[in-house]
Amino acid sequence: MTDNRLAHLRQYTGSEQWFRHALNRAVLFTEGAKYVADQVGAYWLLDEIALAQSGVPAVKAQAFQVWKLDVQGSRATLTCGDGNGIDVYTKDIPYTDFPVPGITLWFTDSVILLPSEY
Repeated sequence: MTDNRLAHLRQYTGSEQWFRHALNRAVLFTEGAKYVADQVGAYWLLDEIALAQSGVPAVKAQAFQVWKLDVQGSRATLTCGDGNGIDVYTKDIPYTDFPVPGITLWFTDSVILLPSEY
C-alpha cells in the first residue's frame, strides 16, 4: 500500500468492538473495517457488502465471503468470492478515489472484517 492512511492495517488482529451497519442492521463490522472507512471515506464499500447480503441471492448463499476491491485509476471492480477461488458476484464501480490499488475484506457470521482480524 502506498497511502499512509492505510499503512496501519496490520495492527488490527482482533476486534473488541463491533459496529452495526446503518442500512442493513443485521450486518456488523469490526474496528479494522471501520478504520478503512474512516481513513479514506470508504463507507460506500461497507454499504456495498452489507446491501449485497440481502439483495444478491448468490452472495447471501455464501457463509464465508472474500470481497476484493481492484482499483484501476478512477474505476474499480468489486468482487465477492466464496473463499475457494470461485467468484459469485462482480460489480463495476464507475468512479472511486480509493487511494490504493485494492483491498480485501472478509464477511462471515454477519461481520465485515479485515483478514488479519479473523
